[in-house]
Amino acid sequence: MTKKFTILLICLVLVLVFLTLLNISLGSIKIPFKEVAQALMGNSTSKTSWDYIILNFRLPKAITAILVGIALSISGLLMQTLFRNPLAGPYVLGLSSGASLGVAIVVLGAGILPLGLSKIFTSSLGLVFASGIGSSLVLLAVLLVSERLKDTMSILIVGLMFGSLTSAIVSVLSYFTTAEQLQKYTFWQMGSLGNLSWSNVSFLAIVTCLGISLSFLVIKPLDALLLGERYASSLGVNFKRTRYIILFATSILAGSITAFVGPIAFIGLAVPHMAKLLFQTSNHFILFWSTSLLGAIVLLFCDIVAQLPGNDITLPINAITSIIGAPIVVWLLVRKKRIG
Repeated sequence: MTKKFTILLICLVLVLVFLTLLNISLGSIKIPFKEVAQALMGNSTSKTSWDYIILNFRLPKAITAILVGIALSISGLLMQTLFRNPLAGPYVLGLSSGASLGVAIVVLGAGILPLGLSKIFTSSLGLVFASGIGSSLVLLAVLLVSERLKDTMSILIVGLMFGSLTSAIVSVLSYFTTAEQLQKYTFWQMGSLGNLSWSNVSFLAIVTCLGISLSFLVIKPLDALLLGERYASSLGVNFKRTRYIILFATSILAGSITAFVGPIAFIGLAVPHMAKLLFQTSNHFILFWSTSLLGAIVLLFCDIVAQLPGNDITLPINAITSIIGAPIVVWLLVRKKRIG
């Protein structure tokens, strides 16, 4: 790694630390940076309410934003390299649609269940479980089909078809549900970073670290895959094994994130392009770290905007990521066309 890349990475780390403190500081109640730092170090002398807000609400939310940004960005990078498609993202395999179907069945079908079971299934843990089951079933279906397909692009098409199928089923369920149930499902689809307890954040961190570790195993094969499957195989890369690791790592990262915070749009699609544009490299070792840091930075920034500092209103995080991410993707496509 050259000195230039090292300096850029250090700058990204400093920006990440600053935005983390800013994210914790801002909100409906503004808390001074000094008090935030002291509370995080455990030697705060401020009001007890500030400590409670920081340690029980804002710090878990900031950590969640960092984990989500890292997980979606890395899974997006994996998908774009595997399919050699700049518009591939972490949800191209239909994992998000599968998770949405699981939640839709639980939420939109809660009316036919007894009251006790309805409350259990529509609780936060119930939604996480339903989302995880839905995304896992779609992944299993994609893996079973991929056994019969040698062409990677065919797997991409299969994933998109599964996504379309599950979305259609959700639409049918939505048509026959009540307004209250439909509203709850709509709120889940908007995404939320602030509803996780410390135990949920800890579990999400463990799962995210597992997915990141699997992703790290395929960094060198990813460089070879840029030139095609045959070239990678000629260099001794076990393509089938690499493909399975990539698919499994992406399912862990994207599936767990969707289960806990809902489907977050554009982060996995836009951030890998931002990293490539900033670092001007195709070296996946550099892109791995730069994409991770940029993903955390972008989502922290989006969360700060969504909070509307000084106001009690919090905008849906999905709306903010789409507003910021969509123009970036469009601009990158236009820029690539002009250069080409």
